[in-house]
This record gives sequence, structure tokens and C-alpha cells, in this order.
Amino acid sequence: MVAKRPKFCGWGYEGEGLTPDEHEMVLERYAERFGLEGFARIPQPELEDIDLHGARLEVPAKLADFCSSTDFDRLTHTYGKSFPDYVRIYNKDFTNAPDIVAYAKSEDHVEAVLDWATGANVAVIPFGGGSTVVGGIEPAVGGKFSGTLSLDLTGLDQILEIDKTSRAARMQGGIRCPDIENGLRPHGLTMRHFPQSFDLATLGGMIATRSGGHFATLYTHIDDFVESTRMLTPAGAMESRRLPGSGAGPSPDRMAIGSEGSLGIITEAWMRLQDRPNQRRSTAINFDSFERAVEAVRQLTQSGLFPSNVRLLDRMEALLNGAGDGSHDVVVLGFESADHAVDAWMERGLAICNELGGSYDEAASKAEDSNTSGAAGAWRAAFIKMPHFRDALISAAVISDTFETAITWDKFHNFHENVTAAAEQAIEEVTGRKGIVTCRFTHAYPDGAAPYFTFQAVGKHGALAEQWLEIKKRASDAVIDYGGTITHHHAVGRDHMPWYERQRPEVFGLALQGAKDKLDPGGILNPGVIVPLAQ
Repeated sequence: MVAKRPKFCGWGYEGEGLTPDEHEMVLERYAERFGLEGFARIPQPELEDIDLHGARLEVPAKLADFCSSTDFDRLTHTYGKSFPDYVRIYNKDFTNAPDIVAYAKSEDHVEAVLDWATGANVAVIPFGGGSTVVGGIEPAVGGKFSGTLSLDLTGLDQILEIDKTSRAARMQGGIRCPDIENGLRPHGLTMRHFPQSFDLATLGGMIATRSGGHFATLYTHIDDFVESTRMLTPAGAMESRRLPGSGAGPSPDRMAIGSEGSLGIITEAWMRLQDRPNQRRSTAINFDSFERAVEAVRQLTQSGLFPSNVRLLDRMEALLNGAGDGSHDVVVLGFESADHAVDAWMERGLAICNELGGSYDEAASKAEDSNTSGAAGAWRAAFIKMPHFRDALISAAVISDTFETAITWDKFHNFHENVTAAAEQAIEEVTGRKGIVTCRFTHAYPDGAAPYFTFQAVGKHGALAEQWLEIKKRASDAVIDYGGTITHHHAVGRDHMPWYERQRPEVFGLALQGAKDKLDPGGILNPGVIVPLAQ
């Protein structure tokens, strides 16, 4: 089998993405959306177009068997998949390309890298799926290091042990989501954690960034699935005891979860599993009032029904993604089980929506699984295809990005109104014309929801990075000012650090710095992420 190579520019692997016809269709749709006849376009760069600076480091002999400093490896380990990442790729700017890429295939390789890098004063950037949208893997580490090394962990890709009795599996940190599911399927099991980055995401990366899966209630974050972790640090290995639960002090697992490669390298984890569902119902409910749609989601989350999906799309979000005609807000509701029929749960969920004025296609709601048809199916198809759209939009200077957060129900409407207004005003002042700001819920809890905002605007080639940054700053300021979190599931990375420092308690920041000083005395692990970059 020939291994798939990641794209140098764009989402996914070589040979995947939009067809030329789809590329044109996307741009025609956006031109119509903004009342334009077309866009001035720039071509997507090719590998040979990049004038990459020479590596500052020689690959040491002790690491030579699994390290590379070829242009392709360095280029494909420079950026993630955020809007500013794409802009800089199109601008052929690879100033922060790593000097060395290490492809670890064992813990011995990881330990050898950490040992050498600590002694050589080389920053080590853990690399999993490369799908970060917050600058989590860019080797932007300041000037105090002798060089940078990107530590690619995708060679640690095995399911090592399955405990079907306890429904758990021990897996290596570099295994990708599709391989997890393919390995568990013969056992009738699933991890049931499906982020939008599913094709690329690795287990260690998801744990390190506190990934949020596709399912909207109950089991949402990767936190819910972690039974124990093994993390290698420059100070030694830290492995927690495998237990269903423990009240023994602060949890070592919780220190690893969300650490974003700043405290250690997650090489293994025992993960809780689920039986593969075989009963499913899904449908879409239309509301004439956004407020009533929000109230329906609140009541659903507080009902104890725990739907697998309860995703709210405002009417513009629904229109732009083919899940509605723009005249109503949409709640996508779904249930699934490996144990019992879910008809009664769906009927009660629909009754809640109906009492609040929701309307739905009764025949579709009774289908065994309508998740692939109607408004629910249209949304699902758009959701899967979304990451590929950016390839087309960047070439046409269309600013299209998202920011996500979480807020309690009592604050939601004021929060939504003010954050939307801040983003709309920023777009108009930065670009000189009105843009589009939409909102959907990705996850919902009994005490609040996770609003996910999309903003779109017509930008200007040569100024896209600056325009995006100003919009991002003002939207992020509003999120923090009105009580939300700077990220619900996209992680902190480098992009969110200024707002993360505002959100977290100052004393907690000192505690994190102390932990890093002990676990990573040389400060080599992903500098500038979670803990501020040393000056």
C-alpha cells in the first residue's frame, strides 16, 4: 500500500479536494452572495515556487535514521489549516519552517529527540494531524533557540490492546481517527469521537488539544473518553493508573489533556469505547423564531434525553449550507443507540420542539436514519466538504473563517447579539463593505451552549492577513468581554494566547509555568503555547 502524502497546500491528502467544476461553483456562489460579477484571483503556489531558507541545523547522527530536512518535509510541517496559515502559504512565506522533521516510530525515538534537543537548545514542536486552526504547530518560537524540530508522531499508529469487557483500548498517540475506527470495527466497538478533522486527526493531538467530537451532548470532548495517559517529558515519563474514576488529588490525566504539547508528548492512552450504534433517527425542525429555536435546544439538553445531535443553525447559516431557504432557523435533532430503539426518545424530542412552534416533516422523522437526506443531510454534506472550500476562497481574496465559544443559557442572547454586532462592525470597517456573520450550535449542555460563528467578507490580496487579524481580534475581545471562553474545542495555540491569558486566573498561569519549569526545564516543548513565550 502506498502511503498518502499530505497536501503541501490545502486540506487533506494529495489527490483529494474540490474538482475544477466545484472550485468554480464555490466562487460563483460567493460572488452572487456578495453581489459581485467575479473575483480577481491568484494561483495556488506549487512546491517549486517556494524559495525556502536553508536549515540552521544539521541532522545529528543519533537521530539520522528517522529525521529529514528535505524541502517537502519542512514545508508540510510549517503550518496548520487556519485562514492566516493559508494566506502565508499563498504568499510563499515560510519564514518559520522547521529546520528538521523527525518521524518518530517508537518511544525511544521520542526520548532521543527530547534528550538531544534539550542539550542543543532546539525547540520541539509536536505534530500529529497538522489540522490545527490556531497556530498550534507553527515553529514560531522567538530567537532564543538554536533551531526548531517538528516531531511527527504519526508513526506511533497502533492499537496495542483491547479490553472488550471494560470497553476500552490502549492506543498509541499518533494513530489517526480512521485507523482507530477501522481497528475497532471488527470488535463491534467505536470510540465515537468524530471531529471535523477526522481524516487527519491523531489520538494524541485530540487529547492534547481537548478535541470536541461531532456528537452534541453527553460525550462531547475527548476528556470524556480518556481512561489513562502516558506522556514523555524531558524530566521523565508520566503514566497514570488505568481506572474508571479516582478522587486521589489533582488528576495527572487532566494535566496532559489540553496541554497542547507544552508539557510533554502523549505517546499512549487507554480510551473508553462504545458499542457501535445500530439504531438511529435524525430529522430537522424548522422554527420561525431564533429565540424559540434556542429555547428548544435548552429544553432538550435539560430533558435527560441526551440526543446524539442537537445542532441549531440560524436561518442564514442554514441558507448558506443548503439546509434551508433563509426563512427559518433549523434544529437538527438525532438519536442513536446500540442497545434499544430510539423512537420514544425522538417522539419526546419532537414534542418539545412542537410545543415551541417547531415544524418538521413527519415522514422523514420516522425514517430509520434520515441523517443523509433533507435539511439534516444537506448540512452534514456541507459540514464534511467545508474544509476544502478554503482552497478556492483564498485564491479569490474571500475572508471566510470561524470562531467558537461557550456561554451559559442565562447570558446567551445578550452574548450572541453583542458578539455578532462586534464581528459585523469589524468586517465593515476593515473591508469597507458589509460581510456575513452566522451562528450555529456545535454542542449543547444543560447549563449552556457552544455557539460557533462563521464570518465571511470580501478582502484584498496583499492585505488579507492584516484584515483577518483585526476582525479576529475584535471578535475575540467581544467573546471575552461578554463572558464566553476564547475556545470551546479549537484549542489555544499561538493565535488564542492573548485571550487565554485574560480568561485564565493569573495564579493558575503561574502554576502552569511552574509545571512547565519542572517537566521541561529547557523550555523546548512547543514554546509560546499554553505558557507564554519566554522573553
